Amino acid sequence: MQIQTYGHDIEVTPALREYVETKLERLGRHVERPFEVRVQLCMDKPNHKAEANLTLAGKALHADASAVDMYAAIDLLADKLDRLLLKHHKKQSEHHRGASAVRDGSFG
Repeated sequence: MQIQTYGHDIEVTPALREYVETKLERLGRHVERPFEVRVQLCMDKPNHKAEANLTLAGKALHADASAVDMYAAIDLLADKLDRLLLKHHKKQSEHHRGASAVRDGSFG
């Protein structure tokens, strides 16, 4: 997994960068293949905003979150990405399971 973190009109400190990487590490447990996450941190007055684009195997997922402080926005973003990846993984496994059932003639 490759994580790129950058700021829009704010400076991304090493502490923020490390926090993003720590929070997004858990996404790797859902995907076996390498993937890329681009995280943008910005101010959306009066809130802080975190957005992410996740690219894996030709599929792009997007999530964003706003909160009173940047660390809370990053927490919300990590939760949203986790749910998106679970949903994507579930769709993929159901798709493959359905295709094999049709081939085998063992459906319903």
